[in-house]
Amino acid sequence: MQETELKLELSRAGAAALLKKNPFESPATILQQKSIYFDTAKWDLLKRGVSLRIRQSGNERIQTIKTWDGSAAGSFARDEWEQPVAGDAPVLDDPQIRALLDGVEAELAPQFEVHVRRHRWNVTDGDATVEVVVDLGNVVAADREAPLCEIEFESKAGPPAALFALARQVDRTTPVHLGVLSKAERGFRLLGPAPGAVKASPSPLAPDMHTAMAFERIAGSCLKQFRLNEIALDWSRNADVLHQARVALRRLRALLSISKPLFQDSRFDQLRDEFRWLAGETGDARNIDVMIVGARGEELSERLQVPRDDAYGMVEAAFSSARARSLMIDATEWISAKDWRSDRSGEAMLEAPAREFAAAVFDRFWKKVAKGGRNMIDADDESRHKLRIAAKKLRYSAEFFAPLYNSKREAKRHRRFIAAMESLQDQLGNLNDLVTAPKALAALGLSEVSGATELSSADDKEELLHEAAQAHDEFIDTKRFWR
Repeated sequence: MQETELKLELSRAGAAALLKKNPFESPATILQQKSIYFDTAKWDLLKRGVSLRIRQSGNERIQTIKTWDGSAAGSFARDEWEQPVAGDAPVLDDPQIRALLDGVEAELAPQFEVHVRRHRWNVTDGDATVEVVVDLGNVVAADREAPLCEIEFESKAGPPAALFALARQVDRTTPVHLGVLSKAERGFRLLGPAPGAVKASPSPLAPDMHTAMAFERIAGSCLKQFRLNEIALDWSRNADVLHQARVALRRLRALLSISKPLFQDSRFDQLRDEFRWLAGETGDARNIDVMIVGARGEELSERLQVPRDDAYGMVEAAFSSARARSLMIDATEWISAKDWRSDRSGEAMLEAPAREFAAAVFDRFWKKVAKGGRNMIDADDESRHKLRIAAKKLRYSAEFFAPLYNSKREAKRHRRFIAAMESLQDQLGNLNDLVTAPKALAALGLSEVSGATELSSADDKEELLHEAAQAHDEFIDTKRFWR
């Protein structure tokens, strides 16, 4: 069977406040649970997008196997197989299960455990029934342990909109954030090195996939990358983590921009505006990080530390705000509910092969980048800024749809194309940093500090312009992988 659920994270204090208020109009059923998760020493099931656990509640043990695509954020639609078992050893006699575990059955072993106190309600609203679960506990892996505090909404009957209505109701009681990690993923992250900056990973696309499904999976992947980096920022004001959070937002905004012809939906424009706002809230912190790296004197670097702390405080305030939390829930609902597929204006394109849509996007932005860089050295800063934006959209699009081009020839050309795009984008980014530095320093009152003028050196700009022009020439000469 397939389950559809929405997962949110909350603090221990927030969970206590929620349980005390109990907005679900009935007493909770409380269970003590222990779950053992299995995999091979090489984590073969995780790599296949499969989790296998045995959960004990009282004297009952239930074995559950789930599949997921790894890109979901908040709202999960997963295949699931459950069966009672007598002990803590997996039972693999179902043909479908054996196919999922093909070749690794004999190597399965316990990897970690999850211990939770579960509070459960069945909430009915009209024709919708939703199971609400609050789990408080710990993930235990070898000699490591991490707290777990999350709330899940699983649709049992009726429209999925009920999940999101309940999520907003809970957020009015206590702040909740979009959940992007399954309990299985939490355990494996605990077994590995401490999480840091999370880069974008390929979305699970297939060459025969329709545009609508490709859009949904890419958008989910972008949301997940953002939330993982947002979580990492909670304990570390790390420049790389902030940068990757910004990259995730830029990628999502690029996806919405290139997909605009697909949608005639007021929510689309609203979401795009809100993501622009959220990305804008990170700009000052990122600019200061760049200037600290480029500073050639200790005085400037030291003077930038206080405004850096203030800027990171603003980022944290924005990310934790009710506006940002609502944005994540709204975006997840819009992506997962899929009612935009009923919009007749873009239906033909949504149902067309994703490769056709991707190729049209590549052609459009390739022409913009090719034309925009012809007069690189003599162009004004604003023109180069527009070129930089077009180059970002082309590169992100090429990364989004890469799995659709998986022949040996296409993959080889794709690698070369991305390398050329990265080089061009780096040079344009360096030029942009050079142009924005004087304004940023002036806003901070640091224009006269020793080392400030070196951040916008004319000699550096002249050198970067020639390097950018060369990178553009190499981009033009690189074969297009989609042709």
